[in-house]
Amino acid sequence: MFKKFLARVGIGAATVDTRLSVASLVPGEMLHGEVHITGGESDQEIDDIYLYVETEYKREYEDTTTTETCELVKYCLSERFDLHPQETKVIPFSFPLPYETPLTLGHQPVYVRTGLDISMAVDPKDTDYIEVRPHPLMQLVLEACQNLGFQLRKVDCEYNPYLGGNVPFVQEFEFRPIGQYQGQLDELEIVFSLQSDDLLDVFLEIDKRARGFGGFLQEAFDMDERYARVQISSDYLTSPLTDIEAILDSTIQGYL
Repeated sequence: MFKKFLARVGIGAATVDTRLSVASLVPGEMLHGEVHITGGESDQEIDDIYLYVETEYKREYEDTTTTETCELVKYCLSERFDLHPQETKVIPFSFPLPYETPLTLGHQPVYVRTGLDISMAVDPKDTDYIEVRPHPLMQLVLEACQNLGFQLRKVDCEYNPYLGGNVPFVQEFEFRPIGQYQGQLDELEIVFSLQSDDLLDVFLEIDKRARGFGGFLQEAFDMDERYARVQISSDYLTSPLTDIEAILDSTIQGYL
């Protein structure tokens, strides 16, 4: 009886350990792994086992910036079962990483959170961080931007319920011009929206540099920003990179 009491407050209770087959993926890839549950010092009823894939984004409200958590995936592994002392259960799982998953560039976290739901007890939890690399279509655009003379300066996830689709944020890639557009643009911002493995929407915010008094007024009132959208299909994976460079270059030139 005393052991059951201790288990309720987390002493000698069941433990959970999630083991990922591969911890480095691109959006849309399958996440595989196993959840290992080990019983404690007494019998316990496990109501649920759940997996979350989570990340964070910034949100501004009344001149205050807060960090909020977003659940990209909620995955239930198992329904109620009894776990006996020192018993081990291994439950495999497999599900796709959402296309909206941000890349883990800079300090952007993406992690798998596992938990056991145990009635009237402290719920055991486990957290495993994963690396999210650019999808091949994203990588093409990033390389094309670099070849056009743009240097990646900052990557942030910002609250945007309108452009984010199924999530309340977008990941913004901020570039500064160090090549041919130096002196013409203040910055170039890009947002990726991966529609499928074969189609990528690219949203561009083209921020022109002020020229003269008229240009100064435009910049002061944020009227110097221009927005564009281009689509990159999987056909470009077998084309020269210069094809995407030409698309981006033509789009930017059209707003100067």
